[in-house]
Amino acid sequence: MIKITFPDQSVKEYEKGVTPFQIAESISPRLAQDVLAANVNDQAWDLNRSIESDASIKLFKWDYPEGKHAFWHTSAHLMAEAIQQLFPHVKFGIGPAIENGFYYDVDGGDAPIKESDLSLIEAKMLELAAKKETVVRREISKADALKMFGGRGEEYKVELISELEDGTITTYTQGEFTDLCRGPHLPNTAPIKAVKLTSLAGAYWRGDEKRHQLTRIYGITFPKKKMLDEYLALMEEAKKRDHRKLGKELELFMFSPSVGAGLPLWLPRGAMLRDRLENFLRRIQKRFGYLQVITPHIGNKLLYVTSGHYAKYGKDSFQPIHTPEEGEEFLLKPMNCPHHCEIYKGFPRSYKDLPLRFAEFGTVYRYEQSGELHGLTRVRGFTQDDAHIFCRPDQLKEEFLKVMDIIFIIFKALDFQNFEAQISLRDPNNREKYIGSDENWEKAERAIVEACEEKGLKARVELGEAAFYGPKLDFMVKDAIGRRWQLGTIQVDYNLPERFELEYTGSDNQKHRPVMIHRAPFGSMERFVAVLIEHTGGKFPLWLTPDQVVIMPISEKFNDYAQQVA
Repeated sequence: MIKITFPDQSVKEYEKGVTPFQIAESISPRLAQDVLAANVNDQAWDLNRSIESDASIKLFKWDYPEGKHAFWHTSAHLMAEAIQQLFPHVKFGIGPAIENGFYYDVDGGDAPIKESDLSLIEAKMLELAAKKETVVRREISKADALKMFGGRGEEYKVELISELEDGTITTYTQGEFTDLCRGPHLPNTAPIKAVKLTSLAGAYWRGDEKRHQLTRIYGITFPKKKMLDEYLALMEEAKKRDHRKLGKELELFMFSPSVGAGLPLWLPRGAMLRDRLENFLRRIQKRFGYLQVITPHIGNKLLYVTSGHYAKYGKDSFQPIHTPEEGEEFLLKPMNCPHHCEIYKGFPRSYKDLPLRFAEFGTVYRYEQSGELHGLTRVRGFTQDDAHIFCRPDQLKEEFLKVMDIIFIIFKALDFQNFEAQISLRDPNNREKYIGSDENWEKAERAIVEACEEKGLKARVELGEAAFYGPKLDFMVKDAIGRRWQLGTIQVDYNLPERFELEYTGSDNQKHRPVMIHRAPFGSMERFVAVLIEHTGGKFPLWLTPDQVVIMPISEKFNDYAQQVA
């Protein structure tokens, strides 16, 4: 017998080899009918995969992201199975679940998949799903995997397999289709009752513009047709609210190929809207003791090498700018924090000076691939409502609470009342990938957890989701039609003060390291305005709208009087 621990910490005994599905059956037939996925010891687990030793378990239905993920991952394989039957010449890349549905990258060679083929693929998917095909997981050696996929001419799969360690490779089979995959999946295809393939796009293999371009097929599936109908109605509403469409109609912003892709031009009305948002935040920040700073649009490459950002983001930055000075290189600024560290470092600091709160609407530049650019939500030049707080460790929680207050003020003013919070902590079983002492991590994590408790904020805790330099709190906002957007973020950082050797003189007359808080309530002005346009459908609150008052004479003969009123 083995012991299974449930989320409420209750423990039940089961025979060794029990599956999550059998555990669900033992709880209730209804749960067994609804359950889609499981976690065993915090690892994604198939419902029909046996458990061989004592373990903790979580079971997920459709309402949980993990449940939808398994459902849509299986749907991606179902789509590939349908394509394999209809178009045997097609070769397959990757096919993951995404936030809303799934996609599969396929190579049709001289006969690529077309828009007109999608309805045919949908019908075949429903036909295969109705067969209730069992999904079978197998562990396979690297040699066998290479032989299997190489024999079928699946060059993309062979490339992926060649990079995997022997002993870690698994395949999933349903019907006549076998795919290289980590899983997890549904036990069978029967729950998939409604299918819609939504669009086609071009996608370079492994995101590399120098590699072959594949066709990316997007789709979504549901356990009930009614749910698909509701989703499609929502998507129609989303089209009406598309910020790219409304931004043009309302004359807020534009793009010009002569200026460059992903570099927005703010028109007078959009500049007014943005200016009001910035002034709104400036007034709040002034109340909370922030000091405005301004930093250049470029920085010496060595600055970003010191901060560690060059190693992490160098390939996503624009190419270095070379000066006449031999060996001297500058970068278009990819983030503001190293500049703020230098401002802090420019003068001796005492414990009495802290906290110091530097704020800047700083424009940064990152080279996003052209295929990933999307209106204002994915651009190459954007302005962050950035601020960095340098404080003593004993001030950390209080400063964190104040940043939360700012975010709540903004959300209330802009009617973002429906939001979720996530506390991202480090993985307790893999501490090597994080920097800083255990003591500092424990203080930082405790400060975030206690701050949320003090505010009465119910936040989901995710282990292993922390940044390498510290834990963070993210805010996911639901807009007027129920879509989730990540807007506010607060991050605790022990890394940059260490890298830049930041110090303050303590009350003991010794040198100490400050703690750093990164925060951006809007995130970026571009993305926030895009979300605001779609949330309001272009009908902004009066205090933000570019045309706050219009005087309308009912006839030309009253024009002079209308001018007097104006």
